[in-house]
Amino acid sequence: MTAVSLLLPTMAGAQARHVAMTLLAESDRPAPGSTVALAIHAVPASGWHGYWLNPGDAGVATRATWTLPAGATAGALAYPPPGRLVIAGLMNHVYERPWTMLTTLTVPKGLAPGTALPVRVKLDYLVCTETICVPETQELNTQLTVGDGAVTPARRAQFDAWRRALPRPLGSTATWQIDAERFRLSVPYPADAPLGQAWFYPARGGATDYPAAQTVTRDGERLVIETKAAATPERGALEGVLTLGDGTALALVAQPGTVAPAAASAELDWGVALAAFGGAVLGGLLLNIMPCVFPILSLKALGLARSGESERHARSEALAYTAGVVLVCLALGATLLALRAGGASAGWAFQLQDPRVVGVLLLLVVAIALNLAGLFELPTPQFAGRSGASGAFMTGALAAFVATPCTGPFMGAALGAALVLPPVAALMVFAGLGLGIALPFLLIGFVPALRRRLPKPGMWMVRLRHILSVPMFATALALAWVLGRQAGVDGMTIALAAALLAGLGLWWSGRRQVQGGRLVWAPALVALLLGGVAIATVRAQPAGAAVAGVAGAEPFTEARLAALRAEGRPVFAYFTADWCLTCKVNEKAAIETQSVADAFRGNKVAVLVGDWTDGDPVLGRFIAQHNRAGVPLYLFYPRGTADPRVLPQVLTPAMLTSLR
Repeated sequence: MTAVSLLLPTMAGAQARHVAMTLLAESDRPAPGSTVALAIHAVPASGWHGYWLNPGDAGVATRATWTLPAGATAGALAYPPPGRLVIAGLMNHVYERPWTMLTTLTVPKGLAPGTALPVRVKLDYLVCTETICVPETQELNTQLTVGDGAVTPARRAQFDAWRRALPRPLGSTATWQIDAERFRLSVPYPADAPLGQAWFYPARGGATDYPAAQTVTRDGERLVIETKAAATPERGALEGVLTLGDGTALALVAQPGTVAPAAASAELDWGVALAAFGGAVLGGLLLNIMPCVFPILSLKALGLARSGESERHARSEALAYTAGVVLVCLALGATLLALRAGGASAGWAFQLQDPRVVGVLLLLVVAIALNLAGLFELPTPQFAGRSGASGAFMTGALAAFVATPCTGPFMGAALGAALVLPPVAALMVFAGLGLGIALPFLLIGFVPALRRRLPKPGMWMVRLRHILSVPMFATALALAWVLGRQAGVDGMTIALAAALLAGLGLWWSGRRQVQGGRLVWAPALVALLLGGVAIATVRAQPAGAAVAGVAGAEPFTEARLAALRAEGRPVFAYFTADWCLTCKVNEKAAIETQSVADAFRGNKVAVLVGDWTDGDPVLGRFIAQHNRAGVPLYLFYPRGTADPRVLPQVLTPAMLTSLR
C-alpha cells in the first residue's frame, strides 16, 4: 500500500460502504450484574479487505467508540487470526473474507427486569483493494432488555462458531530475543503435537520485519521461530498470535530473554551420516523377511533362476529391480523432508496417515495375495520375474511401496538420524534403505553361484506361491486394522467392501483368462475403479478426548460431572490440549502414573478429561467460569462439597494420590 493510495477519496465512505457490519448480542435479555458477549460481524465486498489489530506495514485497525448505559462497560475487541497480503513488497495483515470481532458487555448490578439497555458503537476503519483505500465509519446499535440472561440455541451456536475462530491462550510463557538483526522466538510446544505451516503475527510493531520469511523449527519441546528483526525494535513483553497449519491459532505472551538457536548441525557429520546409512542398509535388508516383502522377493528370485537367461539378462533385471526400489525410497524420503521443512509433523510412512492411502494399499495387497493364491495371472509386471527389465523395475517399485507399513530393527535410529541430517545426507540414508531392500535380489543377479543354489523349478513352486499368499493376506488384515483405527468401523467396512469388489473382479478376469476371449481384464479394471472411488470417500474420524492415559477416564461434559457428583463420588476433572506443553508434562509426570491410578481406583475417584485442542466453546465457557483464560485447568470435587478445589498448574503424583 502506498502513501498516495491511503489519501485517495475519503468522501467515498459517505457514498457507499465496502464492508457490511452487524452488531449482535448473544442474549437479548442479559441478567443484571452479568456479562454478555457482543459480536461485530463484518462482510467485505468482493475485492476489498479489512485489517487486523496490527495491520502490518500499512492499514489501520478498527477503532470502536461505545455509547452505553450508565455503569455498563465494554471490553477490548478480540480478533480472529488474519491472513497475509503482500502488495509492492509490503506485508498487510488482512481479512479478505467475513470476520467477526467479539467483546464482552458488563451489565450493571441492581437493574430491574425490563430495563432498557441501548447499546451503540461507532466504528472507524479502513477498507482497501490492491489499488485504493477508503476510510469508512459506521454506527451500529442494538436494543437489549434486562432479563434472565437466556440464550437461544441458534444464537448460542452462532456465537460458539465465532469463538472457535479466536486464538486460544497458549498457557505457557514464550521468550523472544533480537540477536544480530535477527528476531528469534521460543514457544513451548509438545514435540508430538501437530504443527503444519506456522506463522507468527506480532500484536504490535517493532518486533519483526513483516514481509521477511519466517523459519519455524521444532527443537525438542519447543518451536523456534526466526526472521528478520524490525528496523527499530522495541523492548518489553511481546504479545502475538501463532497460527498453525490446521487452522488453530494460539495467543501467546513472550518475555524478552535469551533464545538459543534451534539445535541443527550446519556442517555434515560424516561419521553420523555413514552410521545412519549403514543402519538403513541393514534395516532394509531385514525388511525382506517381513510378510509384506518376502513373498515378492521370493517369487522374483525363483523366477530369475527359472528363466535360464544369460548372465547379462540376470544382471539387467537385478539393476532394474534395485533402481525401482531405490527411486521409490528416495521419492518418499524427499517428500518427507519437504513436508518437515514446511513445518509439518511427519515421519516415515507419513502417507499412511491418510486413510485413503491405506485403503489403496489394502486393495493392492489383496490383489497381490490373490495373484499369489492363483486366482489370476498378471501379464506385466510379473512377480515370477519373466517380464524383463521394465517388469523388474516395476516389481522393485512395488516392493518398496508395499514395504512402507512394515518396520524392522535398525530402521528407527537410521531414519531418525536422517531427519536431523542435512538434506543431501538424509537422502543418502533413504537410498541406503532402498539398497538394503534390493540387496538380496541384487546379489542373486550378480552372483551365479547363488542362482545355482536355488531349487530347481517344479510343481513345488506353485505350492510355494500359494503358501506365500498367506503372509500377504496377513498384511492386508493388518492394514484393515490400521484403517479401522483411523476411519472407524464405517471407514474399514467401506474399504473391506472395496477389497471384496476388487477380488470378485479379479476372480472374473481370472476365469476369462482360463476360458480365453477378448477384454479379459475388463471386469477387474471396472471393479478396481469402483473400489478406488469407494476408498476416496473414506475420511479420518475426529480425534476424541485423550482419555486412554488414565484407566476409567471419560470425556468431560457438565452433565456427566453433575451425574457423578449426584452419586456422591469424588471427581478429578482436568482440561488439556495437544498444543499445551505444561499439560503434557503434567500428564506424563503425574496424572498417568501408576501410583495415581491405584490411588484413584482405591478412593473411587472418577476422572473426566476435557480436550480443548479444537477450542470447543462449551469447554471454553466452563474454563472461564473458574477464572482461567486457558489450559491447563485441574479441578477436584470432594464428596459432598458444592465448589471444586482448583489445583496448581504444576502437579506432582503426591498431590494427586492424596485426593479423596
